[in-house]
Amino acid sequence: MSIQLFRRDPNPMSQTTATFPAQNLTTAPALFDAPATPEISPWVVAGVVTIATFMEVLDTSIANVALPHIAGNLSSSLEESTWVLTSYLVANAIVIPVSGWLSSLMGRKTFLMTCVAMFTLSSALCGMASSLGMLVLFRVLQGLGGGGLQPSVQAVLVDLFPGNKRGMAMALYTIAMLVAPILGPTLGGWITDNYSWRWIFYINVPVGIACLALAQPLLFVFY
Repeated sequence: MSIQLFRRDPNPMSQTTATFPAQNLTTAPALFDAPATPEISPWVVAGVVTIATFMEVLDTSIANVALPHIAGNLSSSLEESTWVLTSYLVANAIVIPVSGWLSSLMGRKTFLMTCVAMFTLSSALCGMASSLGMLVLFRVLQGLGGGGLQPSVQAVLVDLFPGNKRGMAMALYTIAMLVAPILGPTLGGWITDNYSWRWIFYINVPVGIACLALAQPLLFVFY
């Protein structure tokens, strides 16, 4: 098959024709192909990021039953040891309202990974604290890191799932939010009685490291 092109001559009585071989247009590469669908299920990512939120909410109540042990070990009164709880909750309350702005400034994935890393590192520091003042300071850092996890994880779930599946994704998140405060005092009491109050903070370290190692490559697929 050939394509004929007509060139108009200034002389209206004459007209020349040029013939060019036609190319096979069916083999031309598509310029606007639809993006490939990620092979990784979004439920895997949802499970990983929800674990981080579970540990963060768990820390709001896991230290309650350990306060007498913390006060005795760090040579402080029971009233002074309540700052271990208050400092964490206040830091949470400070970060949550500005999480959206920080996420837009740093990028959603970067902000989430920073919060997980900060929460994990400060958990290790809380376990190594040698005085009540150091423990309260590290709990503030832990609360600042953990406070950004809740809104960030919710935003990630909204991004990953279409509208007809967001309800199920949020149900998974809600289960973690409800179970963690209930499990906290029981788990904290068992760890304190059988090991040490320091291990109520140390248990966050392997979970946080695992979350960082898994979430980084998984979120890279979607972001």
